[in-house]
Amino acid sequence: MRFCNDPGYELAKTIMKDYDAIISSPIGYIGIRATGDRIHAVDLRVQASRERLPRDGAAANAARAIKAYFASGHWPEGIALQEQGTPFQKRVWRLLRSIRPGSALTYGEVARRLDSGPRAVGQACRANPCPILTPCHRVVSASGAGGFSGRSSGDWPRMKAWLLRHEGYLR
Repeated sequence: MRFCNDPGYELAKTIMKDYDAIISSPIGYIGIRATGDRIHAVDLRVQASRERLPRDGAAANAARAIKAYFASGHWPEGIALQEQGTPFQKRVWRLLRSIRPGSALTYGEVARRLDSGPRAVGQACRANPCPILTPCHRVVSASGAGGFSGRSSGDWPRMKAWLLRHEGYLR
């Protein structure tokens, strides 16, 4: 817990204002940004000192759905997204949303389905503005889980492995 005299407190307070909702999860705080009735960003591992749960609106619905996912494994569906990206990125993200919990595809398999290359798929996954809701963690390397959010070491790949285990994907 952060206290008012903690040097990171003011930073956390400022960052918290940037989100329409903030939830606590087993992988850290998650920030949610909404525009109107659509979610346009989900940020993992945000610097926060507490949850902020609005009563209604798109961010409230997304927060409840993501919290239910972490509590029970129930996949959040029906959340309207407003993702900003290139036409190719949007094709990748649409395909990612079709991968069911407990399943995964390799970067190569996604690339073949889209008549593209694995690196381009990896870059689209890295640019994903709504992880969890657009499950880029379900795209794995041919030799293991692979990186997450553009990082191949540290907490991020461990977070990806946790999400895959939480969904029952055994590799």
